[in-house]
Amino acid sequence: MVTIDLKDRKILYQLDLDARQSFTKIGKKVGLKKDVVAYRVQRMQDEGIIKNFWTAINTFKLGYNVFRIYINFQFVSSDKKIEIIQYFVNHKNSWAVVSVKGEIDLNVILWVKDIYEFYCFWEKTIELYGDYFANSAISILVYVNAYQKSYLLLDKSEKSDRLLYQTTCGGESIEIDKIDYQLLNEIAVNARAPLVGLAEKLGCSSQTINYRIKTLMQNGAIQAFRVGIDISKLGLEKFVLNVFLREPKQKNSLINYLQNLPSLEYIDVAIGWTDLTLEVILKDVSELTQIMDQISSKYPNAIKKQNLMIATQYHKERWLPEF
Repeated sequence: MVTIDLKDRKILYQLDLDARQSFTKIGKKVGLKKDVVAYRVQRMQDEGIIKNFWTAINTFKLGYNVFRIYINFQFVSSDKKIEIIQYFVNHKNSWAVVSVKGEIDLNVILWVKDIYEFYCFWEKTIELYGDYFANSAISILVYVNAYQKSYLLLDKSEKSDRLLYQTTCGGESIEIDKIDYQLLNEIAVNARAPLVGLAEKLGCSSQTINYRIKTLMQNGAIQAFRVGIDISKLGLEKFVLNVFLREPKQKNSLINYLQNLPSLEYIDVAIGWTDLTLEVILKDVSELTQIMDQISSKYPNAIKKQNLMIATQYHKERWLPEF
């Protein structure tokens, strides 16, 4: 665990609101000089607190749908499990492949252009590995609410209007060209990449790159520039809570209640398997238990059940399908 002070937390908070903003601008917001901000950011990178800077890309706008696969293994050796995981990792349209502790063993998130594309993929998967799946479930992602990292700053002033953006399957898709896709591919994993460096890689002027980024933001393909934090360095852990509703009409009320939790990072709404998936950042399971009890107490007749998942290993996390 690494100790950071309030200024560090404020810097991380600002980087997550807009990772591309200058250190000068961040300094004005947190009360530090540009050089001090740069030093602190570099120190947090060296200490492993800052893992990367990434771009939230709305792939629905690029014509994709998102399917989630939940798998329980059976009769599987360690070598076979590695083979199956690598099969999902190697797929060019896999968004995330995560080993999980809880009701399931593996969570796979996949981009597809249409239902038939997923059908063909899943038929092939079952043919290859179906004997090793004790159970599997499929869900279709409808929308995701992303919230500000209020767990970094517990001051009440940082809790209002916490919604950072919503990624939804609704609306029309947009057309992008090869350069746009290459640009998204670069900033997907390096949101602070300088315009000059991007221009050199893509064979464009920095003015053209800047214009394309602004256009992709305006049309909703880019939703935010964010910071990746190794929360374990801060003595925190990510928990995934699945909520199964008994009364679906209570869903919006429940979401409005939950979004006031400073520990909440995401709420996913999907068709199939679970109604709501919450990602929360907490110190330990006991804090999560308190939240689960609060939900059950506040909505005693709305909740059918809740279950917990803990990600034990991220085998892949890529914010754009491979070109």
